[in-house]
Amino acid sequence: MKARTIALNLVVCLAATVFAFAGSPVIGTWKLNEAKSKIPAAAPKNTKVTYEAMGDEVKVTVDGVDPDGKPTHNEWTGKFDGKDYPLTGDPLSDSRSYKMVNEHTMELTNKKGGKVTATGKIVVSADGKTRTVTVKATDPMGKKVEYTGVYDKE
Repeated sequence: MKARTIALNLVVCLAATVFAFAGSPVIGTWKLNEAKSKIPAAAPKNTKVTYEAMGDEVKVTVDGVDPDGKPTHNEWTGKFDGKDYPLTGDPLSDSRSYKMVNEHTMELTNKKGGKVTATGKIVVSADGKTRTVTVKATDPMGKKVEYTGVYDKE
C-alpha cells in the first residue's frame, strides 16, 4: 500500500512538472526574424531555437550559421534555476545557465572554463508569439559585441 502511494505521488509530481513547462510561453520552436533583428555581421546567427520539456528539465536545441555561413548546432539540458549546466556544440562556451525572472522573462549566462563569455535576456511577448533575445558577449578576439535577435514562434 505504501509503495503504491509513493508511486502515485511521483507520477502526479512528474505530470505537474511536465504540465507546468508545457504551459510556459518559452516552450516551443522559435525561428529567427532577420528583418527585425540587429545582429552584427561577425556574430553567429541562431536561426532556430527549440525549448522542449523533458521531465523536470528542459532541452534547448539551437541551430544556425557561423559568420562564414557554416552550420552550427548546440544543445543544453537543465533547469531554469540559474545554475550552470553543460553546453555541447558551442566552441565559445561549455556551460549555460537560465534563470526565470517571471513567466515571460529569463536571463542567460554562457561560460567557458568558468569564465563568463556571454550574458543575455530573453523576453517572450504577452501573446506568446514573439521572443526577443538581447546578448552581450565577448568574441574570440576579446572584443565586446551586442546583438538583438527577434524570433517568431512556429
